[in-house]
Amino acid sequence: QVQLVESGGGLVQAGGSLRLSCAASGRTFRNYAVGWFRQAPGKEREFVAAIVWNGGSPDYIDSVKGRFTITRDNAKNTLYLQMNNLKPEDMHVYYCAARGGLYSFRSDEYGSWGQGTQVTVSS
Repeated sequence: QVQLVESGGGLVQAGGSLRLSCAASGRTFRNYAVGWFRQAPGKEREFVAAIVWNGGSPDYIDSVKGRFTITRDNAKNTLYLQMNNLKPEDMHVYYCAARGGLYSFRSDEYGSWGQGTQVTVSS
């Protein structure tokens, strides 16, 4: 499995921006579809965005479309999530995940996970 480490979370005011990064190691990063999930206390982990191995076909949940952008740099073995116009409801722990083949909207279909990074949005 590929090892993943997130960074870039923090505290931001509503309307502000953050960029999350996910550094991969251990296996050939370009062989994996990757995604971002998020989880609030006591809630299920939910899909946020995903992207295929070559950076194409990004997909997002409706609530972040037009505000979040997922990209990847295979030369740097890194996945990104640019989050703009953040809202209080975006406040979660964000996780990156990787799986072989195509991406999935289901968290249980990903075999590699990072440790998570907290995003806090103040209103």
